[in-house]
Amino acid sequence: MSSQPQKILLGVTGGIAAYKSPDLVRRLIERGAQVQVVMSRGAQQFVTPLTFQAVSGRPVRCDLWDEHAEAAMGHIELARCADDIVVAPATAEFIARLAHGFAEDLLTTLCLATTARITIAPAMNRQMWANPATQANVRVLRERGVRVLGPASGEQACGEVGAGRMLEPTQIADELFVPRGGPGVLQGLKVVVTAGPTRERIDPVRFISNRSSGKMGYAVAEAARAAGAEVVLVSGPVRLDTPLGVERVDVESAEQMLAAVQQHVADADIFIAAAAVSDYRMYEVASEKIKKTSDSMTLSLVRAPDVLATVARSAKPPFLVGFAAETENVERNALAKLMGKNLDMIAANKVGDKLGFDQDDNALTVYWRDGKRELALTSKAALAQQLVELIAERFGSRNAGPAHA
Repeated sequence: MSSQPQKILLGVTGGIAAYKSPDLVRRLIERGAQVQVVMSRGAQQFVTPLTFQAVSGRPVRCDLWDEHAEAAMGHIELARCADDIVVAPATAEFIARLAHGFAEDLLTTLCLATTARITIAPAMNRQMWANPATQANVRVLRERGVRVLGPASGEQACGEVGAGRMLEPTQIADELFVPRGGPGVLQGLKVVVTAGPTRERIDPVRFISNRSSGKMGYAVAEAARAAGAEVVLVSGPVRLDTPLGVERVDVESAEQMLAAVQQHVADADIFIAAAAVSDYRMYEVASEKIKKTSDSMTLSLVRAPDVLATVARSAKPPFLVGFAAETENVERNALAKLMGKNLDMIAANKVGDKLGFDQDDNALTVYWRDGKRELALTSKAALAQQLVELIAERFGSRNAGPAHA
C-alpha cells in the first residue's frame, strides 16, 4: 500500500441496510483508510450522525446548505480530496438520481463534482432491484465507469428472499482493497469472461434458456483474477456471488451480452467465452401472455447474435478461448468450432443429465490448432486454475512466436 492512507468518502443513503454502514467504516479504517461519512436525509432516519462520528473520528457531513462548511465551498473540497467515493447502501432512489445527474443534496452533488472512482453497493427489496427501471439505471452507471458491488441474494428485512441484500461490510472492504493486476501468470492483463445462460423472451412471463449454472465461468473469472488479471465478468442470470476483485456486468439476452462484451473487450488481452448463449431468439416477442388455445403451438425463431464469432471478426481480436458443451462427437464438434470461428483455444466437455450442468466437478479437453491437453475430473475451482494456467501458457507462446512479432 502507499505510505499515504487511502481517503474514502462513504455515502450512506436511506435504507435499512444503513445499520451495517458503521461496521463498514470500521473495516475500512482497519485497512488503513481515512473515512469521511456523508449521509442523506433518509439515512438519518435509520442511523444517527453521532454513530458515524464515533466510529470514524470525523464530523459527519449531511447538508449541502451547511453555512459553516460551505463558506469555503466545502462540497468541492470533499469531492477533490477523496480517492474513492463509496455509497453503501445505495438505494433505488439514489441510483436513479445518480444515473440522471440530479444534484439536489450533498451526496449527489459530490458524485457529480468528483473525478474519483465511484462505487455503489445496492440494497433494496428484490422486486425493486429486478424492476426494469432500476436495471436500466444500473446499466447507465456501469457504462459511465461506476463500480457496482452486489447485491447479494438471501433473506431480506421485508421477509422476502432474493437478490437485493447489501454485501457484508467485510466483502465491500475487501473489494475496495483488492489491487487490480497483481502478481501471477496473467499479471497486468485484462481478461473478459462470459458466464451463465442467456434468456430470450417469448412473452412477458416465458423465455427460452438452458441449464447452465454459471459455475464454470465464475470459477474461471475467479482463477483469472487470482492469476493477476483485471477481470470483467459478463454474466447471464445466475444465483452466484461475484468473485472477489472481479467487475461484474449482469445481462439477460444474447443481444445484451454482446453489447456488454463489445463495451469491455476492445482493450482486453484475453476473451474467455464460457457462457451458454442462446442460439435462437423469438422472431417477435409477444406483448401479452400467450394463451393456451390448442394442443400444439409453433414458435417462430431466428438466430440470436453469436457473441464469440462477432468478437473473432473484429479488427484486432484478443486471444480467444471458447467453450464447447457437447452431447456427442465432442472432439469433432469442438475442432469444427475452433476452426470455424478462428479461435486460439477451445475447452470442450460432454454434457447430459448427470454431466456438466449444475455440478461442482467437471473435466475438460482443451484443443488448439496443433495440440490438445486433457484436464481430468476435479472441482470446477481447481479445473479453472488449470485452465487459466494453460491459457497463460498458450497466450505467451502466441505472443512470443514469429507471427506475433
